Amino acid sequence: MTRLLRHASFAAIALVTLSTGCALSEAHEAPPEPMLPTTHLRLATYNTSLYADTSGGLIERLENDDAGARSVAAVLQRVRPDIVLLNEFDYDESHRAADLFQQRYLEVAQPGGSEPLHYPYRYLAPVNTGLQSGLDLDGNGAIGGEGRERGNDAWGYGLHPGQYGMLVLSLYPIDTEAARTFQLLKWSAMPDARQPRDPATGTPHYPPQIWSQLRLSSKSHWDVPVRTPGGTLHMLAAHPTPPVFDGPEDRNGARNADEIRLWREYISAEETTWLCDDTGHCGGLDADARFVIAGDLNNDPADGDGRHEAILELLEHPRVVRMATPRSEGAVEAAARYSGITRVGDPGHATGDYGPRTGTLRLDYVLPSVGLSVKDSGVFWPKAGEPGAELVEASDHRLVWVDVEIRSER
Repeated sequence: MTRLLRHASFAAIALVTLSTGCALSEAHEAPPEPMLPTTHLRLATYNTSLYADTSGGLIERLENDDAGARSVAAVLQRVRPDIVLLNEFDYDESHRAADLFQQRYLEVAQPGGSEPLHYPYRYLAPVNTGLQSGLDLDGNGAIGGEGRERGNDAWGYGLHPGQYGMLVLSLYPIDTEAARTFQLLKWSAMPDARQPRDPATGTPHYPPQIWSQLRLSSKSHWDVPVRTPGGTLHMLAAHPTPPVFDGPEDRNGARNADEIRLWREYISAEETTWLCDDTGHCGGLDADARFVIAGDLNNDPADGDGRHEAILELLEHPRVVRMATPRSEGAVEAAARYSGITRVGDPGHATGDYGPRTGTLRLDYVLPSVGLSVKDSGVFWPKAGEPGAELVEASDHRLVWVDVEIRSER
């Protein structure tokens, strides 16, 4: 997609001659301040389902001409975001999977896609999924184990370290030295944290020795500063846990809500001395910083599981711009197939299709800050038979994009 720099210039102000009686005088109007140039950016998030259940499995997929990766790359080639967060992209320390995806998929014209797409900048870092805690988090009397039992005792559910990781791709330089990560932040550090409790007795679900060590982020929370021609834009990236796969204590529902709340606290003016990143630097985002919150937040404002107040409070935050909700006709068509599922929200706002038990939901978000001018938005979800419709099955989620203009800083 062509990125536009718009420069405004102004003609000289004409002199205005005023007459009062027989005397003549000239009044000179001060010229207005010149308009600062703006940069057009397309921002996106996409849960790609590019993961594997074994360590190194995604690398193996990508080395063997993976059909799902081709479709994901084709979607990106069609939408052509300037900055995009990919959720569920397995992390490996060598960054081999990210290299393969760039070189063999994005930089090769894909069937159903468009011209090759090159992202010269990327950001990725370790996540909590699959990383063993050394604690009996699921309360089964054993630590670790195999399969799901092992995943349940990780800081974030996963079968190997790095599963369901994140990857930021950008056409513009990323200030990696200034990036902040919140992988290690303790859940109990958050004031008034939603500590899971047994609804019958009110007792905490986790013993104190476990609760005091639990990490809040199921993957990680990243503040990734991108140096665009219009100034620095902070990509606030996360992928909170799904609010399901638990019991009456609703531990995942509580964690999902507080993972979303972390961003609300981060962009607020309140004192956040408890909000410390992995280097020990505490506090939130500067009051004048421009940002976009992006990711699969696993919470629909009106439907499905989850504590809806958490996402609503983020959507209604005074620093988040009010904008039309991204939508697609493909989502409307998909929702119509689930006639037995009652929905409160607009079906056109859904960002994924999760099958006959769950139906369609809005789980993926691109939320620009006040100070960015929103020009357009959408969800890549063509109706059946339309160009690109064959690509959406690569993931149960759909790519969400928002076009903004960012004005250069003085």
